[in-house]
Amino acid sequence: MAWFDEVYKINKNQLTIAHFTDCHLFANKEGEYFSVNSWRNLTEALNSIAQANVDIVIFGGDLTQDHSEASYALFNQAVNEAGLNCPVFWVPGNHDEISLLNSICDSNMVSSLKRIETSSHIILLLNSKGPTPAGQLSPLHLDEITAVLNHSTKEVIVFCHHHPIEINGYLDKHKLENGDQLLERLSDFKQVKALFHGHVHNEYQFKHQQIDVFGTPATTVQFEKNTEDWQQVDLGPGYRLITLSDSKKIKTKVVWLKEK
Repeated sequence: MAWFDEVYKINKNQLTIAHFTDCHLFANKEGEYFSVNSWRNLTEALNSIAQANVDIVIFGGDLTQDHSEASYALFNQAVNEAGLNCPVFWVPGNHDEISLLNSICDSNMVSSLKRIETSSHIILLLNSKGPTPAGQLSPLHLDEITAVLNHSTKEVIVFCHHHPIEINGYLDKHKLENGDQLLERLSDFKQVKALFHGHVHNEYQFKHQQIDVFGTPATTVQFEKNTEDWQQVDLGPGYRLITLSDSKKIKTKVVWLKEK
């Protein structure tokens, strides 16, 4: 089955999305990522999202840090215990195994679908996982994206894990290696309005032609901007809220769970 074949349809004029990413869980709740408890920060973010009255939640990848099956079970537990009343979709990160992500979609509210449609928008969830920590979109996947865009007049919003535009930082060596190719392909279709990504562990905003490109901060730790060094900055966990409507305007803001 092709990546975008199955469609999740929402019959709403306005859609609010919570985008959270990079939780880097371990096999147990005591695991720490750069001296931060990954489980605690994830549950804090999910509890906040549960109070935000959103319609769907999109996880931006890098569920696991130790690549254990137990870390996926903990993610499943956190989602269910948060009391979310809407589905959770996902894109794979460089740390993730797609088969394990699919395995937690069987018995709970986590969905494996990669195409979401409202009356006015299409949301595409891309697979940027490559053979290295850097991202890579296969030629087949680029063709799948193009096929959807060729047959749609609705406005399109795209999510992937890796950043397609350099952030002037350490993680640029692990960016989406064919990000330029993706953006040029997307730019051929004027209905594509925004791309959201994780991976960069901080908040970013860029623009490529008509496409707004947004980086969402992590639920774990954030990294200092504009430095080639790997520097942690104490901003606490964050996530992004996105509102789409028939008015064609995209509203978005980052929610920080610790005051800067």
